[in-house]
Amino acid sequence: MTDPDFTIGVEEEYLLVDADTLALAVAPPALMEACRAELAGQVSPEFLQCQIEIGTRVCAGVAAARDDLKRLRSTVARQAARHGLVPIAVSCHPFADWKEQHHTDKDRYNDLRRDLGGVARRLLICGMHVHVGIPDEDARIDLVNQLSYFLPHLLAMSASSPFWQGEDTGLASYRLTVFDNLPRTGLPPRFASWAEYQRTVGALVKMGLIEDSSKIWWDLRPSARFPTIETRICDVSPRLEMALSIAAMVQCLTRMLWRLRRANQRWRIYDNFLIAENRWRAQRYGARGALIDFGRQQVVPIAELLAEMIALVAEDAEALGSSAEIAALPSLLSEGPSAERQRAAFTEAVAAGDDTEGALRAVVRHLIEEFHADL
Repeated sequence: MTDPDFTIGVEEEYLLVDADTLALAVAPPALMEACRAELAGQVSPEFLQCQIEIGTRVCAGVAAARDDLKRLRSTVARQAARHGLVPIAVSCHPFADWKEQHHTDKDRYNDLRRDLGGVARRLLICGMHVHVGIPDEDARIDLVNQLSYFLPHLLAMSASSPFWQGEDTGLASYRLTVFDNLPRTGLPPRFASWAEYQRTVGALVKMGLIEDSSKIWWDLRPSARFPTIETRICDVSPRLEMALSIAAMVQCLTRMLWRLRRANQRWRIYDNFLIAENRWRAQRYGARGALIDFGRQQVVPIAELLAEMIALVAEDAEALGSSAEIAALPSLLSEGPSAERQRAAFTEAVAAGDDTEGALRAVVRHLIEEFHADL
């Protein structure tokens, strides 16, 4: 069995805000043209006019991904500033109203708006997708089946959407409550082979319900465009270094599961009903919470589970050159997961005398600072 290279790619969606009011703003055509001129095919508009999407090149490891992602974030920030705008990497804007946003006039998005009706209008959310290269198709399906176990852990670490329309939702990741209203979302079903996956998706294509597998929006899927496994559950991370550490963990977990497969072993498959319980706990409580360890049949703090994950992938992190990024996860989370830091910024602003509106704007200023901190 020939080992794949486990190449990595990261896609991120950003929101654009007015530098003065901190409210969402439309990306002007000139901004998109300037970004395209500098970044070629690595930037594109997103579903809503206030969004912009970037994607790294195919990278051998996290070091190359860092260079490319930093360049992409820096370019978007620099070009946006020329139009009085600022990007933020957060899954929900703290006080924006989705009813005031408009979708991008593009065939794909026009079709999406028509097909999904009112559900599409609420998609004022951003995420991060991590691709790991696995050329063998059956291996791709086998690894998706096993990697699903870790999706709640990744969501908990990345959760960055506690606010929605000016209110604290009580959730660490409100984004998923919005996204889960779409069809063909959530945890991926189990497939015995690539052929079974192709037959299942092909049935919807044959009936004209979807044009291709790009309209399959599971938390984890075989990519519709690339020979990769695409992890889609993560909130987008305000801080560059957190995004890279999470991406490195996705890559290392994939390699660890490949090692098991090569040794005729595998991670135990649990029913999606059980994984969904952990998914909800991650969505609700984030990295400060606890998830079920199904082997122990105990609810275990995320910090303890993360330590176990780091030990589990130590060999893979060394082989992939990402030991530093994996080792940084506990300290990054101990400083406060994003949802917690946003709430802290809100509380601090209120204590300083701001009303609710002013405190929410303070949260946006905090997110702007975090976006630029590592550039």
